[in-house]
Amino acid sequence: MENSSDGKWEHLPVKLHDCILQTLRELKFTHMTPVQSACIPLFMSNKDVAAEAVTGSGKTLAFVIPALEILLKREEKLKKMQVGALIVTPTRELALQISEVMGRFLQGFPQFRQILLIGGSNPIEDVEKFKTQGANIIISTPGLLDMGFEASLNTILGYLPKQRRTGLFSATQTQELEKLVRAGLRNPVRITVKEKGVAALSVQKTPARLSNYYTICRAEEKFNTLVAFLRQHKHEKQLVFFSTCAFVEYFGKALEVLIKNVSIHCIHGKMKHKRNKIFADFRALKSGILVCTDVMARGIDIPEVSFVHRCGRTARIGNQGNALVFLLPMEESYVNFLSINQKCPLQTYPPVKDVVDVLPKLKAMALGDRAMFEKGMKAFVSCVQAYAKHECSLIFRIKDLDFAALARGFALLRLPKMPELRGKTFPDFKQEAIDTDSIRFKDKNREKQRQKRLNQTHLHLGWPEGE
Repeated sequence: MENSSDGKWEHLPVKLHDCILQTLRELKFTHMTPVQSACIPLFMSNKDVAAEAVTGSGKTLAFVIPALEILLKREEKLKKMQVGALIVTPTRELALQISEVMGRFLQGFPQFRQILLIGGSNPIEDVEKFKTQGANIIISTPGLLDMGFEASLNTILGYLPKQRRTGLFSATQTQELEKLVRAGLRNPVRITVKEKGVAALSVQKTPARLSNYYTICRAEEKFNTLVAFLRQHKHEKQLVFFSTCAFVEYFGKALEVLIKNVSIHCIHGKMKHKRNKIFADFRALKSGILVCTDVMARGIDIPEVSFVHRCGRTARIGNQGNALVFLLPMEESYVNFLSINQKCPLQTYPPVKDVVDVLPKLKAMALGDRAMFEKGMKAFVSCVQAYAKHECSLIFRIKDLDFAALARGFALLRLPKMPELRGKTFPDFKQEAIDTDSIRFKDKNREKQRQKRLNQTHLHLGWPEGE
């Protein structure tokens, strides 16, 4: 089903509750987006819906509004602990965002209460909170960051009543999502909503006002180029995506030192209690940098993000935005892959000017603090491992990776011991003439614990044989 025309909420073929219309006016949502005008009437006429719509197209209201309308039309009033709607998302950040939207509408309906179940606390406490406060709407996440949460969702679906309305919303329809559609939806109406003003409507996969760019740079120059780029856009709001948590830990700390007078936040999937506050703090900023993994890559709406180091996270709901992908020379064929297979064409970005070598500073940081030295080693290992597991293995081939150049780009003091490097020599990599065991933690408690472990090891090695 296609629907590319916007309309006023009052013109829906089904009547919305006055409080919902009033909230929409307060939020300044005067017109529906295509996904909203297509999905809401279907939900309210008791249809299951599987909708594919690009990032920032307004999918949240497309299920929040009909969920409330369906609950309002129930003949039997919901009891305190009777759940009428369940919303499941891949990440806690998206769950928080949906909860905020739902909360605005619930101000007009005191008879309903929502609860947020997103992990990071003792599940028993969540159960007690539900028993005490009750809830009619649950917004939750199984706690996984990718779409491999099929098993968790199937378990959840097994507890739900057979007679229900179900919707599945995504920016892309993958094989995993198709399995969920078959398992959880009953004869769903499939909706593909396409943006206005796009010539090839049937193939466009990114927002119409998002400009996708790429730049080619050698491994040694990749971080230098990124730093120069971020410095030149320091008055804007930017997301920088890295492939692993260790990547974020290392380069995030580096950016905090190398880019002055800019608020820099780091967030990744292994963070538990901190993520909610970091996400909220960054959303409130007018300018700044968020260094993150794909934990932020699913449906997250951060106001006024102008540039991202990844495709698809900006230009939301009609706004303009830009995405820049950094590629190694041997990865340039990925541009054609994105254009043909992912329907995401990229333009060449002009060479970044005023690139300076910041890698000596990064080495100095590692020499001055063992925490930074260890972060760099872990980041390098995780980078190589992520490369080896890349889904586009015909382009991202680990056997073509220049480990010495990559290590120089990470400003490593020495190469780590890892299976991928075993038996190889790297004359192009110059190891620092320093015993890395002598590098101390700036944190005195951590250094004290390290010295204690080292002394215990030396004592053990010095024991006579047989003792």
